[in-house]
Amino acid sequence: MSAVVVTGVSKRYGTVRALEDVSFTIGEGELFGFIGPDGAGKTSLFRILSTLLEPDSGEAFVDGLHVVREYRALRTRLGYMPGRFSLYPDLSVEENLEFFATIFGTTVRENYDLVRDIYGQLEPFRTRRAGALSGGMKQKLALSCALIHRPRILLLDEPTTGVDAVSRREFWSILARLQAEGLTIVVSTPYMDEAGRCDRVALIQGGRLMEVDRPEAIARSYPKPLMAVRASDRLAALRALRNHPEAHAVYTFGGEIHFTDRRPVAEPAELKVYLARAGVDGEVRSIAAGIEDVFMERMGRHD
Repeated sequence: MSAVVVTGVSKRYGTVRALEDVSFTIGEGELFGFIGPDGAGKTSLFRILSTLLEPDSGEAFVDGLHVVREYRALRTRLGYMPGRFSLYPDLSVEENLEFFATIFGTTVRENYDLVRDIYGQLEPFRTRRAGALSGGMKQKLALSCALIHRPRILLLDEPTTGVDAVSRREFWSILARLQAEGLTIVVSTPYMDEAGRCDRVALIQGGRLMEVDRPEAIARSYPKPLMAVRASDRLAALRALRNHPEAHAVYTFGGEIHFTDRRPVAEPAELKVYLARAGVDGEVRSIAAGIEDVFMERMGRHD
């Protein structure tokens, strides 16, 4: 059975297209990720799934319930963590959790087992105002509040944005444990490196889904030879590579430059010779594409 079914959903704000004919399904117990940059349409989609926004067209069902017609019943089954910290900053950690338990007709004691691993890290600070917590601690409190009523589906809109790398890794470990307990989790992120932690991902840009598949399948779909170039004078290397007669795509990637050759077969040694002739000393190696490389390729197709 599908936990989420979305068919032909579109949403506009005036002349701005936020979502355009979006369709997908998410299975029960799946950890599903939406991967895309800011402004891709992720938040609009999550607000529709969480019953906070109506689509202009199309339909969406979450846990078998229509997000518009049956929104009241659906809200009791959802745990929603918006991208921006939305708890009460003047209430303490403990008061926030008790408040969210109360509005869903339950208690912290009744469902404490569900949040024990997460909230246990916050208990030493339970009397501290939520607004005074660090980014990682705010994140854990928001997740605890989203889980305290024992939802069937968890919606997390860019939950790791603005937190440190250690907190990001810890948060994804928490999600893996929750999924192992049978929870369906839908998460959005601008971080391509988080895609590999999902069962399936949807690449989204400009309000459209570009591809939906397993992360490893998406990475394997990269259509051309890809090479990584590392040079002391990266700007000179970038200029030279963009002038290469067979250049299909050239962009910086961390401390390297990723170069895609338009031909079906290309050798690093050949590219190294080309750079040397251009006066650039660089190391070149063939690499397997990652999600970000595929995303850049798909963006080029959809400009």
